[in-house]
Amino acid sequence: MRRVYDPPAATDGCRVLVDRLWPRGLAREAAQVDHWLRALAPSNELRKWFAHDAAHWAEFRHRYGEELQAPAAAEALAELRRLIASQPVLTLLYGARDSRHNNAEALRQWLQGEPAR
Repeated sequence: MRRVYDPPAATDGCRVLVDRLWPRGLAREAAQVDHWLRALAPSNELRKWFAHDAAHWAEFRHRYGEELQAPAAAEALAELRRLIASQPVLTLLYGARDSRHNNAEALRQWLQGEPAR
């Protein structure tokens, strides 16, 4: 995982942005994003409710996990799983400032089957 605003690293491998909105002020060329899977991002309602408030983290992860299991996310989730299986290295990109409480971290934990705390 990396913040999309950080300079790309040679070790990033396939770079996948998992935010619904394109990062403000960042040129597409500078971001060097290989895939943008918007459908894997939390809904606008959930994103606004969470507002990157660490106090909402456990509930955010729970609600986001429910969204990831909905039919609307199935195609993008299948695409991400194909990418994971076919790439030696895959980096999830996010725009949030908080490296511990963001949708990419929640997605990573969900994919790895970590329970919400």
